[in-house]
Amino acid sequence: MIHLEHLNLVVADIPSTLNFYRAALPHWRIRGGDKGSWYGKPRNWVHFGDDYQYLTFNDSGEGQNRELSGHQVGLAHFAFVTSNLDALIARLTQAGFPIAKDGVEDPYRKNVYFVDPSGYEVEFVEYLSDLPSQRNSY
Repeated sequence: MIHLEHLNLVVADIPSTLNFYRAALPHWRIRGGDKGSWYGKPRNWVHFGDDYQYLTFNDSGEGQNRELSGHQVGLAHFAFVTSNLDALIARLTQAGFPIAKDGVEDPYRKNVYFVDPSGYEVEFVEYLSDLPSQRNSY
C-alpha cells in the first residue's frame, strides 16, 4: 500500500501559515523544525502534522504563488477529508480566514475551498456516504 506522507510547501511566513493550519487541523502539532539552507539560501522549516502525515513549511519563498484562477503550471489545490465540515468552517472563519469558494452541490459529499496565507488553495471534503460508488461519483 502507498499513501501520501507529506507535502513540502514554500510559504511566505511560517507563523501565519501555522495559524491557518492549526485552525483547520487542531489535532496536528509541530513535529519538528530547524534552520537550514536550500541551494545556498538560508531558510527555516517546520513539520506540522500527526504521527503519519504532515506538511512541511519553508520560509524561503520569493514572489507570489500562482494565480489560482489562471492556467499556469503548478499546484492547483490539495484536499483534506473531515468528518465535520461545518465545525471546520467555523474554526477557520473564526480565525479570520474566509471561504474562498463553495464546492458543488452533491448528495454524497460537501466541500469548500479556502486559501491559506501563502496563496495555496486547500479543499476540505466531508463525505456523506461510506459507499465508494457514491463518494466517487462524477
